[in-house]
Amino acid sequence: MALSRSQELDRTVKDALLREKKDQWLAPFAAAYLGRVSPNLISLAAMVVGVLAAMAVFWQAPTWGLGLWLLNRLLDGLDGAVARVHHKSSDLGGYLDLMGDFVVYLAVPIAFVAANPSPPAWWALAILLCSYQMNSLSWALLAAILAARRHRSRGLTTVEMPPGLIEGAETAVFYTLFFLWPQALVPLFGVFAALVFLTAGQRVLWAWHHLREDRT
Repeated sequence: MALSRSQELDRTVKDALLREKKDQWLAPFAAAYLGRVSPNLISLAAMVVGVLAAMAVFWQAPTWGLGLWLLNRLLDGLDGAVARVHHKSSDLGGYLDLMGDFVVYLAVPIAFVAANPSPPAWWALAILLCSYQMNSLSWALLAAILAARRHRSRGLTTVEMPPGLIEGAETAVFYTLFFLWPQALVPLFGVFAALVFLTAGQRVLWAWHHLREDRT
């Protein structure tokens, strides 16, 4: 079972197209200055910077937090650009990149609520983290099944996942909004959680239609 042409195009229109644009901006810098730098070290640096952004939020330093978050996003794009330009792509690099993203995606909202705790904020955080868990299961299980079937797509990520409403670009936008409008954290968490739940539902439907034994 392979992804249909329309599904590949759907993925290209959003995440892959944005990735291509990002590489166009970062590739010249990566080619000129980072030939001797391991992309895995950049991935680890991105994770450390992201955790520092969360710590800045907890310490009531939102400007520092926003700056560190944006630096995290820059490094998160730069590791892939370095890997592709200098032919250093690896499964380990993809694993570190994805794990680093998850650490930061969890640390930042927790820090916001811990810095200004309230019952609505804790409930919103709990719902948001539940949505992350559902979404992670929805694509991680599919990735394992698709890998076992040896039907990897020609996408740009290390693990294959069907396209969804919320992916990397949308997550970056919402997290930036968390930094810019922390006073609206509860509704932002709620909206984002709803969209992540919807994304998980999309992938469950994808699995229902594409993993049945009578499909080829």
